Amino acid sequence: MEAIKENTILSFNSAAKFPIDFIEFDVQVTKDDCPVIFHDDFLFSQENGTVYEKRITDMSLEEFLCFGPQREAGKQGKSLLRKSRDGKILNWNVQTDDSFCTLAEAFRKVDSSLGFNIELKFDDNIVYHHDRLTRVLQVILQVVSEYAKDRPIIFSSFHPDAAQLVRKLQNTYPVFFLTNGGTQVYYDVRRNSLEEAIKVCLEGGLQGIVSEIKGVFRNPGAVPKIKEANLSLLTYGKLNNVPEAVCMQHLMGIDGVIVDFVQEISHAVDDMIVKPLNESFKGGNEEQNKGKSKVQFSQQELSFLLKRCSSHSRSCRFF
Repeated sequence: MEAIKENTILSFNSAAKFPIDFIEFDVQVTKDDCPVIFHDDFLFSQENGTVYEKRITDMSLEEFLCFGPQREAGKQGKSLLRKSRDGKILNWNVQTDDSFCTLAEAFRKVDSSLGFNIELKFDDNIVYHHDRLTRVLQVILQVVSEYAKDRPIIFSSFHPDAAQLVRKLQNTYPVFFLTNGGTQVYYDVRRNSLEEAIKVCLEGGLQGIVSEIKGVFRNPGAVPKIKEANLSLLTYGKLNNVPEAVCMQHLMGIDGVIVDFVQEISHAVDDMIVKPLNESFKGGNEEQNKGKSKVQFSQQELSFLLKRCSSHSRSCRFF
């Protein structure tokens, strides 16, 4: 994502120019109880030639905002580095930079027609007790209550207890359980399969699942089970930046996709799905055409797509 700094007001409003329904971002709470938008658990910087890391939730809001570009004219922010997937610490270089932001700022400054898919971020390596989860979620819900107005909101989390708890704390907005769909193994078995994700949703009264798309393609039989449970299904992952994979998900009955390459996938969806559907509706009964669009794929076909596409600001498009 080298064009615009991710998780910034500028990136969100740039994505809003395309036909998407939601933007997805991660929210964490600083030690002085301010919800901020940042993806990773740690922030990396450098001082006097020494690289150091700071946990987002261990910083105050003032500390967090002092890194990177500053809004105040003439003020220099502290350097920002980032950790690559292979563990290397690199300069965080983008073509168009922007400052960090709080959740409240996003509500005030991002196009009000754009929905927010708010991922409630918790560190996989920390055990969160009920009281701590409750405090963090209540701080976030307070900001949402104050600023959301008519903006569509979805909550999501990889933490099963947090997902179920935020549902108990409010019933205004839908809550989705995030899962890798079995592509990774965790100590908490509730995170290890789509079948377990269904159980989490039904036990907690959640509205749907957001799965890594590879987990769905490897276990396509879970899709009808999710639908039979009256749950919605969204997906994320690198494969969602491949137009053919997005088109296949539409045909499978998946409700929406979270993508990185907003412009490219928006155009592909229009060309491969929207325009053909509009043409077919002109020539026949709409309900019949909808029924025909949901087809079944064999495991062999899905495996072929996985192999074919594996070399390839996140936004959500609903079908």
